[in-house]
Amino acid sequence: MTAVGEKMKKIWMGAVTALMMASLSVSAQEFPEREMLGVVMWGAGGATDTVARAVNPAAEEALGKSVVVLNKSGGAGAISTAYVNAAPADGYTFLYGAENPQLHPVMGVADLDYSKFTPINILGRGVAVVVVPAASKYQTMAELMADIAANPGAVIMGSTGPGGLPSTIAALIANSAPFEITAIPFDGEGPGLTAMLSGEVDFMPTGISAAAEQVKAGNMRALAVVNTEPVDTLPEAPAITDAIPEMAKFLPWGPFYGVFVREDTPSDVVATLTAAFTTAAENETFTTLMANRGNIVMNMSGDEAKDFLVKWQQVTAWALQDTGAAKVNPADLGISRP
Repeated sequence: MTAVGEKMKKIWMGAVTALMMASLSVSAQEFPEREMLGVVMWGAGGATDTVARAVNPAAEEALGKSVVVLNKSGGAGAISTAYVNAAPADGYTFLYGAENPQLHPVMGVADLDYSKFTPINILGRGVAVVVVPAASKYQTMAELMADIAANPGAVIMGSTGPGGLPSTIAALIANSAPFEITAIPFDGEGPGLTAMLSGEVDFMPTGISAAAEQVKAGNMRALAVVNTEPVDTLPEAPAITDAIPEMAKFLPWGPFYGVFVREDTPSDVVATLTAAFTTAAENETFTTLMANRGNIVMNMSGDEAKDFLVKWQQVTAWALQDTGAAKVNPADLGISRP
């Protein structure tokens, strides 16, 4: 090849490279170029669906494209998680998920958890509360704990069975202080709270949204919120760490809601989605709904979100192991004890 030919070849290759780089740059800048799909882990009308549909309009506005919301329930969230994981890693299909996949391996449901995803935003989390009937002799969480310590096994707790919210909170408390109680399982928090009001059980940990109205109506007393500080929904209920300081190492804890994409999604796409949902999570309509439901807006992304997911999995998986509910030992899955 002549010197002129060699020079022309270099010019041509340089032009092609520049064109490709420009094309990639434009593509990245233009994401999203079309309609997107937000897959909700649970059915229509549930807590995860409500949170997803509350944040979705603000996310659409920030992204400049419509987001179709698809409910794809089943397998305690395993079906929707697998569905999003099987979609192209281009950001056009993302998961509106809850905490469940973080427990799938330890409960023997599926191998796939959020370690195979990138968290775009941990939108918020629910808060639990320990309640007693209004006529209960227990005026404070400290009084309840003192009676449990003095009379092992005599105090009766309402539960929803192994792995449920009450039993998980009981495990967290038991890892922090003497807590030998007798648990009676019910088919959900509602029946358990009804049984408590009729005197069948002495107390029950439950989601704050399930008990707030009864507390405000004077039918129940909130002894403590499972948090490091009081929450707006029940501002007079003290933090559980006031009575059990050792609980702080497990908190924050509670059901959570977030947005997730495949872990191999391009970083520029992740950045665009993260910016959009950071803005959406600040939307007044969304924050008002979360507050009304007793949830705490977290609006967490990046390494902070990843660290939150790891800690949540560690705390909950080992709590389930300690209560005998886990199907697989967390240690066998490489999940460290917190």
